[in-house]
Amino acid sequence: MKIGQLDLGEMPLLLAPMEDVTDPSFRVFCKEQGADMMYTEFVSAEALVRNVNRSLRKLELIEAERPVGIQIYGNDIEKMVIAAQMAEAARPELIDLNFGCPVKKIAGKGSGSGLLRDIPKMLEITKAVVKAVKVPVTAKTRLGWDNESLVIEEVAEQLQDAGIQALCIHGRTKEQMYYGVADWTLIGKVKNNPRMHIPIIGNGDVDSPQKAKELIDRYQVDALMIGRASIGRPWIFREIKHYLTTGELLPQMSVKEQALLMDDIVRKSCDMIGERRGILHARRHLAIPFKNLPNIRPLRIQLLRAKTVTGISETLKLIGDKYADYPADGSE
Repeated sequence: MKIGQLDLGEMPLLLAPMEDVTDPSFRVFCKEQGADMMYTEFVSAEALVRNVNRSLRKLELIEAERPVGIQIYGNDIEKMVIAAQMAEAARPELIDLNFGCPVKKIAGKGSGSGLLRDIPKMLEITKAVVKAVKVPVTAKTRLGWDNESLVIEEVAEQLQDAGIQALCIHGRTKEQMYYGVADWTLIGKVKNNPRMHIPIIGNGDVDSPQKAKELIDRYQVDALMIGRASIGRPWIFREIKHYLTTGELLPQMSVKEQALLMDDIVRKSCDMIGERRGILHARRHLAIPFKNLPNIRPLRIQLLRAKTVTGISETLKLIGDKYADYPADGSE
């Protein structure tokens, strides 16, 4: 799959942009685990224009994570243009427009998926950003605002005409948030529309190697974007890639193997953004593994309360040693 001159190979796996998740350390770890394209946390155009430090830090990229896209959001055309130019100065491989975030503080203010209720402005923003930068511009959106306004087939053509070079579609409406089952039917219709010539990336409920292959085979998308399933389990990229290549599942990791990988995540996070911030970021990943192990609660609480890298490493070692022969899902 190619986005402009960027060649990501056949059926690439993309790490979705996720607030407070896809920081540089997690992006690098996912790259090591087989992800083909990384995305930053989504960045507010308003905050960039006001030079808010927390948002400016999101533009900091490192060579080890490339290729990487910076995703921006907002509903003011001029500010989105300025933000796109600021993002371009960080030298990403592409800039992605967030037309899909459903959370109230973003969509409720007319940004993210809120623009699905103002398609003309969505298109104005897209045209203005495409004109303002030299790197490829892509977009991520949803099926529509709700089930009564499933506009993605028309919007996909309009965004292509506005100049985007790839489109990622999440198979839910704004109103669905992240609940229920993602509906890929309309994603498939967009992909099979003979008028569409840009890559179509599918997103939503890609949570196992088998599911990934099923969605690819059924809907013929050009790439998969993986979001929530990578939290606490970034090796899902390696698992999916192996299955797509060989048709075989990788052996399930033991708790000890998983504990060692989680330790690596924590250390990378702390090395890159400092111990305090690194631990805060890593906790969302630490909260997910091991939860199905018998009598794990005391050690899990200890793990999540640890305030130093050393404390986390020691607790992970205790978990790994105690449950060394258990598969990671907790079954005996």
